[in-house]
Amino acid sequence: MFEFLNRAKPDAAAVEVKASAAGRVRAMSGAGRVAWSPRDVASLTRAGFTANPIGFRAVKLIAEAAASLPVVVQDAERRYETHPVRSLLARPNAGQGRAELLEALFGQVLLTGNGYLEAVADEDLPVELHVLRSDRMSIVSGADGWPVAYEYNVSGRKHRFAVADGLSPICHIKNFHPQDDHYGFSALQAAAAAIDVHNAASRWSKALLDNAARPSGAIVYRGADGQASLSADQYDRLLGEMETQHQGARNAGRPMLLEGGLDWKPMGFSPSDMEFQKTKEAAAREIAIAFGVPPMLLGIPGDATYANYQEANRAFYRLTVLPLAARVMSAIAEWLSDFTGETVELRPDLDQIPALSAERDAQWRRVSEAAFLTDAEKRALLGLPALEVGDG
Repeated sequence: MFEFLNRAKPDAAAVEVKASAAGRVRAMSGAGRVAWSPRDVASLTRAGFTANPIGFRAVKLIAEAAASLPVVVQDAERRYETHPVRSLLARPNAGQGRAELLEALFGQVLLTGNGYLEAVADEDLPVELHVLRSDRMSIVSGADGWPVAYEYNVSGRKHRFAVADGLSPICHIKNFHPQDDHYGFSALQAAAAAIDVHNAASRWSKALLDNAARPSGAIVYRGADGQASLSADQYDRLLGEMETQHQGARNAGRPMLLEGGLDWKPMGFSPSDMEFQKTKEAAAREIAIAFGVPPMLLGIPGDATYANYQEANRAFYRLTVLPLAARVMSAIAEWLSDFTGETVELRPDLDQIPALSAERDAQWRRVSEAAFLTDAEKRALLGLPALEVGDG
C-alpha cells in the first residue's frame, strides 16, 4: 500500500543446483535460453503445476483424458479380448491400476518432456510395470551416442538399469527436442514465460487484496519548522504504525490519524494497473495453448475460437489427447514386444470415445455405403484387423 515507506529487501533464498551424471549430455541444450526464473525440472514443476491453476488443470485434463481411453490389443490378424499384455496393463503393479499408471506416465511426459516406465522381469513378459520420476533419471550414453544405461538417483543413492543386447528394462518416452539427443522438451518449458507472468499477476492481486484492495499512496511530510525529512526514529515509528494499524485486510476502512506536518496523497490506479487482469488472462491463454488445451475448456474468458463447448472438446481429443495416447501406447507396445518376441499393437479404441461419436458415426456410414469397397478394405479403413476372434 505505502510504497514510499516500504524498503526493498534482498531475497536470501538460494537456488540449489545439483550436479547430474549426464550433465555433459544435456549441456548442449542449455545455451541461449532466456531465464526469468529457474528452468530446471523441479522449479518449473513447482511454478507451473503446483503453484499455477492453469498449468495444473491443463496437465490433469490431458493426463486423465488420455489415461481413461479404452485400449485395443491386436495384431495384423485379429483383435484380442484376452491377452497377457492386456492383463499386464489392467493390473501393472500391486499399488496401481491401468488408469493410475498411465495418468502418472502422461503427467511426467507433459511436465518434463520425458516418461520412464520400468519393467520388473527376468525374461519373457514383465510381471510388473512402474512409472519412475523423470527428475531422478539420467541417461548414460555410450561412445556411439546411444544409451547404454539409465541411472535413477534417490537421496544420493543410484541404481543403474543396464541396456543389454538391445533389451532395455526402461521404456523411455520423450517429446521432440530440436537441441537435445537424449531428453525431451516439455510444454512447461515453452510456457515458462507465460507462467512467470501469470504467477506474478496473481501475487500482485493478492498483495492488493491484503492492502484492502485500495491503490497505493504516499505520505508527504511538510515540517512546520522548515525540516524537510523525518528523523530516523520518526521514520521507524511511522513505518511501524502503518504496518500494524493500517495495512492488511483486517485494517480495511480504518481511519488514519496523521500528526502535524504529515499529509496523505492517494494515488489512483494507473492504466497499467487496470490492464493487469487482461494481462493475466492473456498469460493463461498462452499456457493453455502450449499444452494444447482449448482455453474454453479451462474457463478462460474472451476466447471465441470454437463455436461451442462440444466442438472445443472434440478438437481437444483430436489434436492433443489422441496423438499423445497413440504415441505412448505405440512405444509401450514396441518395448513389450522386445521381451516376448511377439509383435502386438496397442492403440486407443476410437469407437468408445464419446467426444468423437458424431464424426465416427459419419465415417462408418460413409464406409458402409461405399459399395465399390470389399469388406476387407472397409475394415482396413476403419482401423480393424482383417479377422476377428471367432471368424472363420
